[in-house]
Amino acid sequence: MTSVGDRPARTSTGAPADVDADRRTILGAGARPLRSLASTVYIPAGAYGIGQGAAASVMVLAAIDMGAGPALAGLTVAVVGLGQVVGDLFAGQVVGRLGERRSIILASSIALAGVLACLFAPVLAVLYAGILAVGLANAVWGLARQNYLSLVVPIAWRARAMSMFGGAMRFGFFVGPMIGAGAIALLGVRGGFVVQLIAVLVAGALMARLPDPDGAGASASTLSLAATLRRHRRLLATLGMGSLLLGVARAARDSVLPLWSDHLGASPATASLIFAAGAAIDVACAYPAGHLMDRFGRTFVAIPSILLLASAYLLIPFTTTLWWYTVVAIVLGVGNGFGNGVIMTIGADVAPATGRAEFLAVWRLSHDAGFLAGPLSIAGLAAIAPLAVAVFAASGLSMAGAILLARFVPRYTTGAHLASR
Repeated sequence: MTSVGDRPARTSTGAPADVDADRRTILGAGARPLRSLASTVYIPAGAYGIGQGAAASVMVLAAIDMGAGPALAGLTVAVVGLGQVVGDLFAGQVVGRLGERRSIILASSIALAGVLACLFAPVLAVLYAGILAVGLANAVWGLARQNYLSLVVPIAWRARAMSMFGGAMRFGFFVGPMIGAGAIALLGVRGGFVVQLIAVLVAGALMARLPDPDGAGASASTLSLAATLRRHRRLLATLGMGSLLLGVARAARDSVLPLWSDHLGASPATASLIFAAGAAIDVACAYPAGHLMDRFGRTFVAIPSILLLASAYLLIPFTTTLWWYTVVAIVLGVGNGFGNGVIMTIGADVAPATGRAEFLAVWRLSHDAGFLAGPLSIAGLAAIAPLAVAVFAASGLSMAGAILLARFVPRYTTGAHLASR
């Protein structure tokens, strides 16, 4: 089943025993323990997402404005993913040594420096360096919040907590471009970076107010990346590969939808509206997905989510009208939203009591690597073969991920949603 070190030692509540008392202190004993996290987790997550969304809409434009060609300008999106993957390599050690609160302050400071570099970049190299710094900060920022939630939220509410965190980020990313558009109208192309600057300041200030709970905080020693990989190699080679392929399936949407809308001859404005419709459905599915995971288990959500993505990719090459393309885009939004928080939840379920932050960093790396590999794979295939081949490949990779998740999610997480009943 699992190797030594793959499964954490837990109490009946699914968490280290020394965390239970602190959970009651921070979250209270009420029936809805997530409300107390609104101002320190969910609102900051939404604000941070707004900044990311506002910047995403201007990164390419800023590069073009500085003289980059379309291909070079398009790499700006990949640089964010690259920064996040590189950040995952050392985020576990950062959070383990500094604790969640100080890690948030550090990540916010790095993000601020990166955004300022983007805002005032005189040359492309500085712009790309700033974007890379923001990606690095994203990795530390996300890990610190995930580790915090995994410690303080009762296991009966874990999936809802993680799904709401992911949903808040996605809501911000959905709203961000709209706010950014107003800033661009007032301040020019780089106005989106101004919105991101304010968002990072607000998010960092709000989250830095919450102290580290028991079971978290700074540690005198941390596990190295190599040691963490060795200790959990069996889990990462099986369940982790399913996580990576789910990342590929999710990220491919951002490449496939714009490319196929262009193939159908849709205008950029129409394509954006269709994508926005899918994104709105995505956000709306966040809390229901978490509730279903807490009620029926992680497999109940993980498998339908990736199967919906695989099926939608399979249908895209057969869409010849904008109407059917819109239907498929909405199905992709449901599939992506239905799995909102599932990877973070599974990571929290299987994380060990010792070396938790280091493990979660490697776990996030498995998923984030898929987010980097997905768009690169689609772009590479589209360059050497018909676009339909690239879309079918996305479907095939998604189906492979579904097979792995169906086999290994129950093996590692069965009973997690029942532990506190």
